[in-house]
Amino acid sequence: MKKLFASFVLFTLMVFGSSGLLAQSGGELRFCLRSEPKTLNPLLAADDSSETIRYLTGGVLVRVNRLTQDLEPELATSWKITNGGKTITFQLRDGLRFSDGTPFSADDVAFTMQQLMDPALHSPTGDAFRSSEGKVATEVLPKNRVRITFPAPIAGLDRLFDQVAIMSAKSPQKEMAVLGPYYVGENKAGSYLILKRNPNYWEKDPAGRPLPYIDSVRLDIQQNRDIEMLRLTRGEIHFINSLDAEYFDKVVAQDPSMAHDAGASLDSEEIWFNQVATSPLPAYKKAWFTSTNFRRAISESINREDMARIVFRGHARPAIGPVSPANKFWFNAKLQAHPFDQKSALQRLTQDGFHLQDGVLRDHDGHAVEFSVITNAGNKYRERMATMIQQDLSGIGIKLNVVTLDFPSLIERITSTFDYEACLLGLVNDELYPNAQMTVWLSSADSHQWNPSQKTPATAWEAEIDKLMRTQASTLDPKKRKEAFDKVQEIAFTGTLISLR
Repeated sequence: MKKLFASFVLFTLMVFGSSGLLAQSGGELRFCLRSEPKTLNPLLAADDSSETIRYLTGGVLVRVNRLTQDLEPELATSWKITNGGKTITFQLRDGLRFSDGTPFSADDVAFTMQQLMDPALHSPTGDAFRSSEGKVATEVLPKNRVRITFPAPIAGLDRLFDQVAIMSAKSPQKEMAVLGPYYVGENKAGSYLILKRNPNYWEKDPAGRPLPYIDSVRLDIQQNRDIEMLRLTRGEIHFINSLDAEYFDKVVAQDPSMAHDAGASLDSEEIWFNQVATSPLPAYKKAWFTSTNFRRAISESINREDMARIVFRGHARPAIGPVSPANKFWFNAKLQAHPFDQKSALQRLTQDGFHLQDGVLRDHDGHAVEFSVITNAGNKYRERMATMIQQDLSGIGIKLNVVTLDFPSLIERITSTFDYEACLLGLVNDELYPNAQMTVWLSSADSHQWNPSQKTPATAWEAEIDKLMRTQASTLDPKKRKEAFDKVQEIAFTGTLISLR
């Protein structure tokens, strides 16, 4: 899910000539991941680093061309949707093998779907297919075909398979046996991964040369963006795929040809409050964080315009809601930005019994309003954002403590121990369609940030979002899908998530 930020892509030709990358085979491509992958299981990938590994190693039945948005054949040569959008049948390529030599067949697709839709796995990718309750039936058909039937229609069903990396049902290497262009050859925890060319990869270029051209890809784990930029200038890495605003300006000033402003992205920065009932927070703070008035007041007290101008040097725009305006069709254009209005914020807080006393905001029991926000260490933009929010909230008598954590510790807190109060983090999205965001919006999903993995919705508004997300996922009428997702954005806009940029 996410976004409202200008994404910068930095291209460098330090090593490869303008045509040399495609004209020659061999060599190693080097770039950095901002954090260690949480998992190498492609069905569990949710963080940016894990998804990068999945994209480079996973073989999928079909692939969405990111430039044209057209759906193109991969492991499947053709496909057909029938049964009112509930059934899809794939014709598979013959003679393919996984990276370890294990033959690929329709049995592997059936095995992958069984794993993907197993409720016990909690697959974020699987959530996109959950338009309704019920089981998914997979049939292995003659002539290397497979038929998959869902309990209800799924809008854009074929496009969802772009995210499903097929796993082997028989390989002893399990998820490490892959069908994509590379496989994980070396993984040194916390330091680097080396991906090696898959010798059994099926695709060739128009001249009949085997792909990929590059022998290996080295992915260094580097949270510090200053060091990443320094390594680029030294020629130690070949590119940075997302360049921060400050560095973008510096690079353009030195050599305009080295960097390109790709415009507004689909990504965003957001704050949410811990609303997990079993979290180790005191009851009075849980009451604050579950109050819509409290969350809306915090949102109104943050000066997004200043944040975009100062933190991002004018290369960002204040968020209006949880979806970026760059997503032109799905963005709810009827939403109006929350104004920076601390007087209105205090009026909302008064409705819940909060009051100012000697410049300190207190709740109806006299507790001073003080809480902490966690964010990932080494991300100076989030650290600066947190500092500005800290200053803004002091204007309504709230003391905000900023806590920076290494990324694994942060992830543990927001997904396992729930020992935190608020979190400032970015959401990365490379898909235009709402189905790809099911893992965030469904109350039962693991990535439902503020209160994940609920057995039943904890609030009426979450139950309504569940209903709307399943409605948009199961109806084939684009207008009705848009109406349902617009309502989701309206609910979130009232204070579920505090979108910043």
